[in-house]
Amino acid sequence: MKRIVLLLLAAAVMCVNAWAADADVQEATALATRLSQRLADKVEFVKIKSPKKGTDVYSLAMNGERVAIGGNNANAMAVGLNRYLKKYCNTTVSWYADVAVELPDALPGVGDGETVTSTVPQRFFLNYCTYGYTMTFWQWPDWERFIDWMALNGVNLPLAITGQEAVWMKVWTSMGMTPDECRKYFTGPSYLAWHRMANVDQWCGPLPQHWIDTQVELQHKILARERALNMRPVMNAFAGHVPRRIKELYPDAKISMLSDWAKFAEEERTYFLDSEDPLFDKIQKMFVEEQGKLFGYDHIYGIDPFNEMEPPSWEESYLSRVTKHMFESVKKADPKAEWLQMGWILYYQKEWTAERTKAMLTAVPKGKMTILDYFCENREVWRTRDRFSEQPYIWCYLGNFGGNTVFEGNPKKACERIEGTLKEGGKNFVGIGSTLEGFDVQQLPYERVLDKAWAITDTPEQVVNEIADRHAGRVDDNARKAWNSLYNEVYTLQAGTRGEMVSLRPLMNKEIYKTKYKLNVAGLVDAWQTLIKQDEVPRDAMIIDITVTGREVLNQMFVIEKKAFEKAFNEKNMAEMRKHATMMRQLLMDIDGMNAFQSHCTLDAWVNLARDYGNTPELKDYYQKNALTLITTWGGSLNDYANRCYNGLTSQYHAKRWEMWINRAMDCVKNGKEWNDDEWIEEVKAFEQGFKYDANKAEQPAGDIITYCRLMNAKYAAQLQAITAK
Repeated sequence: MKRIVLLLLAAAVMCVNAWAADADVQEATALATRLSQRLADKVEFVKIKSPKKGTDVYSLAMNGERVAIGGNNANAMAVGLNRYLKKYCNTTVSWYADVAVELPDALPGVGDGETVTSTVPQRFFLNYCTYGYTMTFWQWPDWERFIDWMALNGVNLPLAITGQEAVWMKVWTSMGMTPDECRKYFTGPSYLAWHRMANVDQWCGPLPQHWIDTQVELQHKILARERALNMRPVMNAFAGHVPRRIKELYPDAKISMLSDWAKFAEEERTYFLDSEDPLFDKIQKMFVEEQGKLFGYDHIYGIDPFNEMEPPSWEESYLSRVTKHMFESVKKADPKAEWLQMGWILYYQKEWTAERTKAMLTAVPKGKMTILDYFCENREVWRTRDRFSEQPYIWCYLGNFGGNTVFEGNPKKACERIEGTLKEGGKNFVGIGSTLEGFDVQQLPYERVLDKAWAITDTPEQVVNEIADRHAGRVDDNARKAWNSLYNEVYTLQAGTRGEMVSLRPLMNKEIYKTKYKLNVAGLVDAWQTLIKQDEVPRDAMIIDITVTGREVLNQMFVIEKKAFEKAFNEKNMAEMRKHATMMRQLLMDIDGMNAFQSHCTLDAWVNLARDYGNTPELKDYYQKNALTLITTWGGSLNDYANRCYNGLTSQYHAKRWEMWINRAMDCVKNGKEWNDDEWIEEVKAFEQGFKYDANKAEQPAGDIITYCRLMNAKYAAQLQAITAK
C-alpha cells in the first residue's frame, strides 16, 4: 500500500512538472549528483507530506528501475538517500572531501521499501573546538562534502561560526580601536575557537587580514548551502567578551578581567563586560545587526558566557540578572531571537550547582533557551538538573577531546542512553546531536547517534552486520565477526584518555596513559587479526578500521614495553633496558608506517591543508606554524592536549622525545645518577618548542595496509600471544 501511494504521488508531481520547480527536490538531486552521477541517475526525489507537525519523514520505493526517495524537505530526502546508500548499496559516505563514494557495480533496488519518521525535530552537530581541531584550514570543497554529510545524517541545526571576526572588526573599529589593534586582539587561526569562547586572547596572533577576508567568502557559501538543505545555522551573539583596549577606551564601563585559563600569561587573559552596563546593549545591537547585514538571520544564537571561566560572582541573583539581560539585549537587536547554550559548563564546572543552574535557566522565557546536554555518554545532566527547568534540551554525544586519535568511543552505550531519554526525557527533550572536538576518528559513532533521531527498526544484530558490510563493501564473514566484537565488547571507552601513550610526552615512573575504563585488549587484538584476513583490497572505511585498531594494538604493546623499561631502570639492569628500548623504537616506527596507508592519518595532510590556505610564502609558513603548534605544545598548560598519532609526527616528533627519554635513563644508570624530573622537562621542552617538520623524511611503506599488517602480526606474534593470554 505504501508503495502504491508513493508512486501515485510521484506520478502526480511529474504530471504538473513540479520536479524542476521544487527547491527541495532540486537540492536533493544536486546532492546526489555531487556524490556520484551514477547515483543521481539511479534515484529520483519526490516531495511527500509529514504525518505530524514537527516530524520529518523519508520513504524508499521502486518506480520502475529507479529508486524513488520521498521526503517532506531536502534534509529528509538526504537522510533517505543515505539510508539507501548504507543499507542497500553497502557504502559509507566519508565526511572528507577527498574520499570518493564507493558504489557497487550494479546499483540495487530497495524491494518493498520503507517509510521512516523522525523521533526528534532537532539534530545538532559541531562544537566550537571542532573549528580549531579540524576545520581551521578547510576550504570550500572540504565544507561542501561535510555539509552534504551532515544533510545525509539529518543534521538540521549546525554550529556555523565561520567568518565572525570580520563582524567584530567592524564593531571594534567603530568603537575606537584600530584594525591592527583588532588583529592583535584576535588569536591565530588555530586558536579562534577558544578566543570565541572567551578563554584566551592574542595567542599565536595577530590574525592576518587574509584570513578574515577569506573566511567571509567561505561563510557565505556555507550558510547558503546549509539553508538550502533545510538547516538552521547557529551563529553567535555577544556574550560579554571584550578587548582589553575597550576597557581603556571606556574607563567607566563595568569591565573585569576573567579568571585564569590554562595558565596563559596575563596579557592573554580575557575581559568581560557586565550585561547590566549600558555599553552591553550597544555592542550587542551593533554585532547582531552587522552580522545580519553580512550573513543574514536565522534567529538562533550561540551565547556562552563563562565557559570554563569563573564569573564575576556566583550569587544566584547575579547569574539570573546576567542571563536575563543577555537575552533581552539580543531580543532588542533581533525580536525573533532564541538562545542556544552549551551545557558543557554544567558538566565540567562543579560550581554550577542545581540552584545556580536553575537561576540561569529560569531567567529566560520558557522555550527561548535550548541547552546542549554536552557529554551525555558520560553523564546525562538533564537527569540531575530537573530536566533543565523545562527549557528545551538536546541530548549530545561528545566522543572525542582534542582531536586525539586514540581508540575510544561507545556507540552502543550511547544509543542505549538515547533510547532511555526518548522514553523518559520529557516533552522538552527536542533533539539529538554530537559535540565532538575533532574528526580524526572513526565517524561510525556519530552516524549511529544521529540514526537514533529516526525510528529505524533494525535489530542490534542487523545494525552491526550493516556496519561491517558497508565498511567492507560486501558481505564478508571476517568483517562481520570483527565488528561484532568491536561494537559489543571493545569499542566501549569514553572520551578522555588523551591519546595513545606513544603520542604523549614521556615521564619516568609515572602514569601518563590514564583511563578509568579498561580496554578489552584481547578482544581488540582478535578483531584486528580477523579484519586482516580479508582477501580483497579494502575500501577507505575498512582501511580506517584496520589502521585505528592496528595502531592501538601496537600502542598497547608499547605500554607494556615502557613499563618493562622502567622496571629495568629501577633495577639498574642495562641489558634489559636495551632490550625493551629496542622494542619501543621498533613499535614507534611500525606505528608510523601503519598510519601512512590512510591519508588523514598523516602529518603531511595536516600541514598541507594549512599551507594551501596561504597565498604567500610568509602566510603559508605562518599557517603551518599555527597548525603544528596546536597538535604539539598547544600553549599555556595544554601541552599534548591535541596530540595525534600521525605518520611523520610519530617518527619526527614523538619518537624523538622517547629517544631522548631512553638515552637520559641509560645515562643515569651508566653514570650512577638519579633521575631528575625538572631537568628532563627542561630538556624535552627545548626540543618541543624548536620542532620543525620535514615532509621529505616521512616514512611511506610500500604495498597495502593488509599486507603491512600481516607482516606486523607475524613480527610481533609472540608479544601478541602474551597479551591475549592475560
